[in-house]
Amino acid sequence: MKCSKYEKSNSGRNSCIPRNINYLSYEDQLGATLSFISIILSIMCAVILGIFRKYCQTPIVRANNQYLSCLLLISLMLCFLSSLLFIGRPTQICCILQQVIFGIVFTISLSSLLAKTLTVIIAFNATKPGSKLKKYIGTQLSIILIIVCSLGETVISAVWLASNPPFAEADTLSDPDYIFLFCNEGSVILFFCIIGYMGTLALLCFIVAFLAKDFPDRFNEAKNITFSMLVFCSVWVTFVPAYLSSKGSRMVAVEIFAILSSSAGLLGCIFIPKCYIIFLKPELNTKDSIVRKL
Repeated sequence: MKCSKYEKSNSGRNSCIPRNINYLSYEDQLGATLSFISIILSIMCAVILGIFRKYCQTPIVRANNQYLSCLLLISLMLCFLSSLLFIGRPTQICCILQQVIFGIVFTISLSSLLAKTLTVIIAFNATKPGSKLKKYIGTQLSIILIIVCSLGETVISAVWLASNPPFAEADTLSDPDYIFLFCNEGSVILFFCIIGYMGTLALLCFIVAFLAKDFPDRFNEAKNITFSMLVFCSVWVTFVPAYLSSKGSRMVAVEIFAILSSSAGLLGCIFIPKCYIIFLKPELNTKDSIVRKL
């Protein structure tokens, strides 16, 4: 007698028993570790956000566009928390939310970085005689840029959900002893369109930051953004082959690791140096120090 696809033969091969179900659970050591790291990093974002709000009038915070910094910190916090949607038994609603929220929140983070870098370039070039860039100084251009970039990702996500959305699926063929529960992307092309869109934003941000890297160190963070984009792109370039070659809970863990490591790279490269100056080098967090550097 042939067992059903949800069963396997027992050791005596005289009856059918249920196959083991495999998915990344909070009770697993790997799932618990990733969820713990996600919560710790999100708390760290909240702490840094509180620091920036407390020291919002200091030169190091004001010089790096405090409003965009706060938006970037909030989006990074949501990036860390969005990884929790990937842990647990896959359901239809979770499969839809995890990819859409992940894509939109990451796009807001990258567009905030791009806006911060463009603001620095415009601010320095606007001081040149006869420059027409003075009218673009302010937060309005940054807000428009973030909205436009986020709208592009939203449109891709809407097309994805309307045509072939993600859904929960059980893989009964890969292993005779296990049933792998996972989220099928639905349209693999649109899934990698979202990844590609974020990669394009990251590459554009890297190029713009590289062009601004020679501006005074204490006034802008172009060098930090350049390095953070290198970390970001390195993580997601290695993600694609690792993701395609993984099965079951390992496949989900690879995506969570990519989300956490790339977000942590942005957090560490951009905000940790600012916190270092605020607490350990307060003599550099003065207007006179910035003027001397300029």
